[in-house]
Amino acid sequence: MPGRYTLAKSVLSERKALHPSELERRDLPADAARAVRSLAAEISVTLDANAATAATLTDPALLHHIDTRYRELPATVHEAMRPPAGDTGVTIIGSIPLRDDELGRTPIDWQQAAAWAGHPERRCASYELDIVMLLLARCAGEPFGWQGQQAGRLVNNILPTPGKEHEQSGASSTTLLAPHTEDAFHPQRANLLMLGCLRNPDLVGTTVSSVRRVELDAAQRDQLSRPLLPILPDVSYGTDFPDAETPPIPTLSEVDGQHIFRFDPAYTPLDDADLDYRTAYARLTSELERVCIAAALEPGEVLLVDNDVVVHGRVPFSPRYDGTDRWLKRVNIRLPQRLRPAAEATETGYGQCVVAPFRTTLGIHT
Repeated sequence: MPGRYTLAKSVLSERKALHPSELERRDLPADAARAVRSLAAEISVTLDANAATAATLTDPALLHHIDTRYRELPATVHEAMRPPAGDTGVTIIGSIPLRDDELGRTPIDWQQAAAWAGHPERRCASYELDIVMLLLARCAGEPFGWQGQQAGRLVNNILPTPGKEHEQSGASSTTLLAPHTEDAFHPQRANLLMLGCLRNPDLVGTTVSSVRRVELDAAQRDQLSRPLLPILPDVSYGTDFPDAETPPIPTLSEVDGQHIFRFDPAYTPLDDADLDYRTAYARLTSELERVCIAAALEPGEVLLVDNDVVVHGRVPFSPRYDGTDRWLKRVNIRLPQRLRPAAEATETGYGQCVVAPFRTTLGIHT
């Protein structure tokens, strides 16, 4: 796995523009933003959630509340949560009311965050903010999680973790998190990725690059449309994936005239490709760098990313490990109306299964 394969180099500068003008922004009216917090608080106190169900957010009563009551939110919230409209494929939604003193200490890893969410004395802010994330995600589509990632949580906690500073995962810090499609290895990966900021004292930038903005010639596009190389799951899913279960997939695909983009150089065996393919892939990588935008989220802001056309990453930063570190929450969202290439229906996804209580159809093009 990593170490066995070559990690594509990147020279992304550590830009920390707070919100570049290229990014679409949708500001919620103050009363609509308060309504999201108020509904989440009401659901939180209504439920008698125990530690186990609060940790995974799979309590049937909670799921019922989310699935029925998100419709009570103001129309402006539903409108804000539609897919990004611009060619950047990214939208910033601001801002959910949030005070730093509600959060307590930033946990040191996702396990501690999950334990605190289910703790009767600690869970208040984190658990309620998980519900906020699920309500917003349900306005956008169908939120889901992964059985093999963060113990099946529907809302993941993204924070720097001791010992994982140099990983290519959300737990890293001091290394550049290379631009990638979220869960590029899997046919049931998210259509939209939602990142909610709880704390970001050093204005650490999240990087985004859209395939809609890159310049490739016809020959390069043809090369990248070949199903030549696999993409493996990242380290958060483990490392033991037999070669027999690594089917090649195209980097670029198209469905009904719409681009589908799967890119994760850190988990792609590029050394196994021929020169023409590697040259086209290098061109795509440099183009994604050229069009890269870095945005530093503030507490209460939400970043909505179109995972079919945008890769995201993170600039390096020095973790504090003192309870004040950057803390994001992440939700995968499926859009049931959006189709994927028919060939993806044959992929096994390395045995990784979704936790999808809101899911309807699979959304495969036929």
